[in-house]
Amino acid sequence: MKKNRKLSKGPAKPALRATVIVGLVLLAIFLAASINMAGPTRFVPYSEFKEALKNDQLSSVSIGSEIVEGLLKEPKDSRLLAMRVDDKELVSTLESKGIRFEGRTESSWLKDFFLTWILPFVFIFFIWQIFLGRMFKQGPPSLMAFGKSKAKLVADSSNKTTFKDVAGCDEAKEELMEVIDFLKIPQKFKDIGGRIPKGVLLVGPPGTGKTLLARAVAGEAGVSFFQISGSDFVEMFVGVGAARVRDLFAEAQKHSPCIIFIDELDAIAKSRGMGWMATNDEREQTLNQILVEMDGFNNHSGVIIMAATNRPEVLDPAILRPGRFDRQIVVDRPDVRGREEILIVHARDVKIDKDIDFKTLASRTPGFSGADLANIVNEAALLAVRRGLSHVTRACFEEAIDRVIAGLARKSRVISDVEKRTIATHEVGHAIVARFTAGSDKVHRISIIPRASGALGYTLQLPEEDRHLLSKAQLRGLIRVLLGGRAAESVVLGEITSGAQDDLRRASDIVRRMAAEFGMSDTLGLVSLGLQNAAYANNPFVRQEWAHVSEETARKMDQECFKILQEEFENATQIVRANRKLFDQVVAKLLEKETIEMEDFAELVSTHSKDSYL
Repeated sequence: MKKNRKLSKGPAKPALRATVIVGLVLLAIFLAASINMAGPTRFVPYSEFKEALKNDQLSSVSIGSEIVEGLLKEPKDSRLLAMRVDDKELVSTLESKGIRFEGRTESSWLKDFFLTWILPFVFIFFIWQIFLGRMFKQGPPSLMAFGKSKAKLVADSSNKTTFKDVAGCDEAKEELMEVIDFLKIPQKFKDIGGRIPKGVLLVGPPGTGKTLLARAVAGEAGVSFFQISGSDFVEMFVGVGAARVRDLFAEAQKHSPCIIFIDELDAIAKSRGMGWMATNDEREQTLNQILVEMDGFNNHSGVIIMAATNRPEVLDPAILRPGRFDRQIVVDRPDVRGREEILIVHARDVKIDKDIDFKTLASRTPGFSGADLANIVNEAALLAVRRGLSHVTRACFEEAIDRVIAGLARKSRVISDVEKRTIATHEVGHAIVARFTAGSDKVHRISIIPRASGALGYTLQLPEEDRHLLSKAQLRGLIRVLLGGRAAESVVLGEITSGAQDDLRRASDIVRRMAAEFGMSDTLGLVSLGLQNAAYANNPFVRQEWAHVSEETARKMDQECFKILQEEFENATQIVRANRKLFDQVVAKLLEKETIEMEDFAELVSTHSKDSYL
């Protein structure tokens, strides 16, 4: 394997050359000023000058404000200079001697030239150097540095990241083993005539470890690793991005075999020609240069290009064709086994109690990404330090998970007894309906402690296993549990509050998708209408409309949604009424302790004689 060559140093800094030039110019000016082309000049005391005047040695005299100058008769063109003193007899002496004299404005051209030209030039020069120094922190402050790549080079000797540091994405690691083998033993592929994919695109939600996976590939292969973000290519000047792409690939060729990793590829590789408002000449030129470098006339053998994005739907088709990013690897959120492995990896350097069960913690975090799990471990360690503990306990992990899910607890927030009872009634309504709904997730915790996210309380349900499909009965069960809080308010308090706002929004979203996307409506039948702005379905600022829907179909869909919501609300109300005694016991316990764990809730339910499910 080739050893990495050190980056060659550029020429001398332009700032040093400019400084030398300015110094030489100033020296020439002062030398020119010190040379008098009119003849020799002597500075003498005023008394000697007055003596030469009395002896008729002067032919003419120039009187200035500070200096008196006399032209000697012999030797010819010689001069005497003396500092002027207050001598009232000087003019009368000159008149009596018949010597021509004149007043003189003393020349300050050197001073004026310095203040008018040299000083502003020096000031502008240093300001320009400061400006360029901030703009080009990684290279020499010159105009040519605009086209220099901003990629960070991680040498093979300093990259200690391997697949042991990456957990929860076994399928992605298997896909990347071919890349590692090619970087380690390229001759094996050349002998059989095979060609390794030139570009590997890692696709997945934020925080799933795409960057870490790319760094681990370089660490496993023992090659250099160039890391750069897509936004680092684009500048305000057109053509800079393309120049940086050329410089990046040229530098990578010097360090081959190596890996170029471009994070957030969608910043420069969005689909072209999507409308004149979306046109960006600089971004398109950068993309064109990447396309040429990856599969053009240039042969970058030994250079593997990896990129990551969480928006593959906006990428230009030209960059996804074979010969470019022809291998796409999905790095999805980990399953329960993957989450357990990730927690173990991040807890390696943390002092934890021996009774910590990472499998239980993994089951408490469905849908969490690797970054979320790393944040949980760090938050738990910080909580242990804040509480003065020597080890991280289970309670620290539980509180850290609650922080990530619901936000920081705000125990100092003052809530009246009436509102606290209303919140407890609402949350227990969710818990009781979930307990007596067949197929619903188990209730893990009920809390009426306000959170920084704005929630006044929450009911936490955790699935026993990861789910990838939901049946019609399970979806209706979710709607029923969401409406359980409103049903409890209606039955127990006799009035409803605004606390069910988020529950109603989520329930309405589920029932609309059941009717319009999943084909679970008896009225609409087997049809999937879909959203016009499906790519922006999670953006609250984008108006979403059902595609290809007539007014009659929209009316039927609305009627079906209202029908399902009303049916599930009545079912939730029925569960609350049928378990009123248990309901009141749980509310009293919750008002007393503010938080009820799974074990306490199960104990209360076990004393209840009824066990009716819907």
